[in-house]
Amino acid sequence: MTGQHPGHASGIPKGIQGYGETADRLVEQYESRSFADVHRGLLPLFPAAPARALDIGAGTGRDAAGLAVLGHTVLAVEPTPEMRAHRQRLHSSPAIEWLDDSLPELARVRARNERFDLVMMTAVWMHLDKAERTRAMEHVAGLIVPGGLMALSLRRGPVPAGRRMFDVSLAETRALAAHHGLSTIYERDRPSVFNADGVWWDVLAFRAPA
Repeated sequence: MTGQHPGHASGIPKGIQGYGETADRLVEQYESRSFADVHRGLLPLFPAAPARALDIGAGTGRDAAGLAVLGHTVLAVEPTPEMRAHRQRLHSSPAIEWLDDSLPELARVRARNERFDLVMMTAVWMHLDKAERTRAMEHVAGLIVPGGLMALSLRRGPVPAGRRMFDVSLAETRALAAHHGLSTIYERDRPSVFNADGVWWDVLAFRAPA
């Protein structure tokens, strides 16, 4: 990646450390599970189609493609160029627009002055430190339409080598969301869909005030 990335003087967001170097392996892993399998518990909460969705940390585009199949249009945000390189080969769809941007600032997304019916942050939030999470929640909350949905997942367990991850509590996440008017409407934990030893995920969904 060349040039400076919004909000990151080094040009590369800190949260994506370890992803570019292992992108080929990660793509194979991510694509081994379907969108429906990964998000089964959340699907009943999703807005009716057609809706406008924002997928933050879209990776290979698996989830963006799943949302497109449901009839939604998707802005897929992914800062890792090695991951974005796989998107056209795997998930080409006129319903998906890709954007190079990242948390916590989401400068390019916010500059568009759009709001979304659904915001997804799958396996993203735990890459942010406390100060970054505080800024990110403020920015993301401002992107949701009244009555819209935000869903995120948190990883618990051993941290893979080379990754930047933090132990983020459910209580902090709920409180941070509530501070911006988002009500917790769904909370579940589940084992890793990739059968990783000692890895569990917390899945949460929040509703914006109508």
